[in-house]
Amino acid sequence: MSTIVPREGGGYRIYTKGASEIVLKKCAFIYGKDGKLERFSREMQDRLVKEVIEPMASDGLRTISVAFRDFVPTKADINQVHYEVEPNWEDEENIIANLTCLCVVGIEDPVRPEVPEAIRRCQRAGITVRMVTGDNINTARSISMKCGIIRPGDDFLILEGKEFNRRIRDASGEVQQHLLDKIWPRLRVLARSSPTDKFTLVKGIIDSKLSVNREVVAVTGDGTNDGPALKKADVGFAMGVAGTDVAKEASDIILTDDNFSSIVKAVMWGRNVYDSIAKFLQFQLTVNVVAVIVAFVGACAIQDSPLKAVQMLWVNLIMDTLASLALATEMPTSDLLVRKPYGRTKPLISRTMMKNILGHACYQLIVVFLLLFLGPEIFDIDTGLHAKPTDPPSQHFTIIFNTFVMMTLFNEINARKIHGQRNVFSGIFGNPIFYVIWLATAALQVLIVQYGGQAFSTSELTFDQWMWCTCLGCGVLVWGQLVTTIPTKRLPKCLSWGSGSPEEIAASVSLMDDSLTGADSKDSKRTGQILWIRGLTRLQTQLRVVRAFKSTLEDMEERRSVHSLHSLHSLRSSRSHPGNRPLSDISYIDEDVKTPSPNDYPYEQQQAATNNTSKQSQAANISPLSISPGVESDPHVPCSDTVSLVDRQIYPNGMTTATPTVPTLMSTPAAAASNINNSKLNNNENVLIQPPKVHETSI
Repeated sequence: MSTIVPREGGGYRIYTKGASEIVLKKCAFIYGKDGKLERFSREMQDRLVKEVIEPMASDGLRTISVAFRDFVPTKADINQVHYEVEPNWEDEENIIANLTCLCVVGIEDPVRPEVPEAIRRCQRAGITVRMVTGDNINTARSISMKCGIIRPGDDFLILEGKEFNRRIRDASGEVQQHLLDKIWPRLRVLARSSPTDKFTLVKGIIDSKLSVNREVVAVTGDGTNDGPALKKADVGFAMGVAGTDVAKEASDIILTDDNFSSIVKAVMWGRNVYDSIAKFLQFQLTVNVVAVIVAFVGACAIQDSPLKAVQMLWVNLIMDTLASLALATEMPTSDLLVRKPYGRTKPLISRTMMKNILGHACYQLIVVFLLLFLGPEIFDIDTGLHAKPTDPPSQHFTIIFNTFVMMTLFNEINARKIHGQRNVFSGIFGNPIFYVIWLATAALQVLIVQYGGQAFSTSELTFDQWMWCTCLGCGVLVWGQLVTTIPTKRLPKCLSWGSGSPEEIAASVSLMDDSLTGADSKDSKRTGQILWIRGLTRLQTQLRVVRAFKSTLEDMEERRSVHSLHSLHSLRSSRSHPGNRPLSDISYIDEDVKTPSPNDYPYEQQQAATNNTSKQSQAANISPLSISPGVESDPHVPCSDTVSLVDRQIYPNGMTTATPTVPTLMSTPAAAASNINNSKLNNNENVLIQPPKVHETSI
């Protein structure tokens, strides 16, 4: 970085600071012993680098050189530049040259005491930490050693930006993925790197095909130049205190304390959320499997369900609401950072979870069916099989319901562990929400069984029956230890469910992947599902459009019917009073009656000319009648309130033409009464004359 300031005696002085080995190469002079100005030769530069800069960098100090250059309008010294016209400050190559070195300083950025432990926890959790910096390679090596990024005896690689680009680019300067794949697995420190190098490394790791599961890359940054890398990474961490706005906008998570240990907390919470979802799925699917099989077998075997509708609602309340609150509020523990991270294509329901689901479902089904068919003999009670709907609730079915709920409650404790841990009670008292909900659910179950009565289809149980139900429920905990003993690795992989990369899942959900045809049978099956869902979606869209269009047409027809009714009454009024109108009505006639031309209907006009002249004169005085579509009106019957949208003209040859009615405002009631008298015509007279278009306003 360079800054230009004016000199007191005239002229300008430019100060430059930056990486020591880079600034020293631009220096031609240096102040030596006793402040004497000397030439700064190449040998002196090399000696300064080896004797000063490298030892300071090896101690973890960031070395910075400070230099200057004077531009004077008068006589110039050996390290000054004379100018007649103000120099072109944009010409950086010539301006920042032949500098005079003032000093080399070492700045220590001490490592925070919590950072080494945080990095060790990340490494123990299966996270590889890499350092990408612009510092000297010796400084970067020293800092990485202090942080624990590299350790003696490890197989690691430390490179500078120039060497990194030389190894990953071909002769044309393009980055080659196969060359990058040879470097990034062992690379731990990248020094003297540019923002482009950081972006290239992130993109190369994401695009790499070395491992079956693609690497998930997280990047930290605080500067504007870190924006591309933060945006490209799967997870971007920006510094909330020292970070720029560009870095914060490009990131996904902002560290408010600028501390690396916060990243470890984010990893721990992310794994805890994933495990909470898996715990709830394991618990819910176990209850669903048991409930569905019991209901199906009961319907087939005894034509009745051992679990009534209200009882199933209570079970669903435990399963969906209370259990989700209890299992999803588990606080993260340090044990989450001991195992390896989940892969991007890892099944949502693992083989361990499926083993627990099927194992506990088998135990609960055996207990329920034993109670269903052998319960009356075991407890010496009346059977509830083949009971009538009007019969009171039986103790037989109440014991089945109570035992099933007890097994569900104790299985909720088993569901707290999904990775094969044997101690299911570990940390249970560290989550008060869990044990409060568990105890409250158990208390409500007692109230429902003892006092539910007809509402919950339950009957009171004795103390001995309660003990049997509780012991059978506690058996889930013992059975869980036996299920955990089964080795998961020997189970077939087909038991897992929900595997696939996020890209494939997103493509299936969005239904935008149209290039799946012509693949193997699995891809063909997926294509058929996508096409079926797409067709169903289009059909639903078309139905919604038809409903909306139909509703619009009905509204338009209703409005036009109202206007036609007003038009009919107004037109009858105007024809029944051809003389002066009342002072309260003001009419404006815009156009005359249109006389049909001979060219419109030549055949009809010729036939009409042979008719009687008196009939034509009578037809001229006929007021238009209300005609319903498809039904001829009776001229002797008064007009009803139903008005058609068209007026029909019937010609002697049998042809009929329709003319839209002209909407007007309603006239006086007397006109409507006189119109009835004028409408009594002979049945043979079926000629209708089109009325004039009248715009009328009533005051």
